[in-house]
Amino acid sequence: MKRFIEGEDRQQVTLLPECLDDYIAQDKPVRVVDVFVDELDLRALGFDGINPAVTGRPAYHPAVLLKLYIYGYLNRIQSSRRLERVAQRNVELMWLTGRLAPDFKTIADFRRSNGAGIRNVCKRFIAMCRQLDPNSAT
Repeated sequence: MKRFIEGEDRQQVTLLPECLDDYIAQDKPVRVVDVFVDELDLRALGFDGINPAVTGRPAYHPAVLLKLYIYGYLNRIQSSRRLERVAQRNVELMWLTGRLAPDFKTIADFRRSNGAGIRNVCKRFIAMCRQLDPNSAT
């Protein structure tokens, strides 16, 4: 008889939900971020890279990086390096980005080259949050 509680074998196949969507509750703020960014016209807001280059390595879509940035803003994750690490292990971010995990340089370059667009989006996001919150001071 064993005297310790033992964990499952890591190689054992389980019956856990195979869909990431099953891990994210319907009332989580990450779902708001997803819908909000999907409804934006990123070209009109001033984002670079909306049209992918014909040659070279494929790039991340600006919407994915913007979702990552807003998630970091809401969760007080400011560092590009920390966002890179969190995207690799946080289930909400895996769901939000479709299991993409850009490196810190990609995240930092996105911030640097899209400053005006990010500011425009943040203004809209804050205004939307104030409209949705009945207790906010307007």
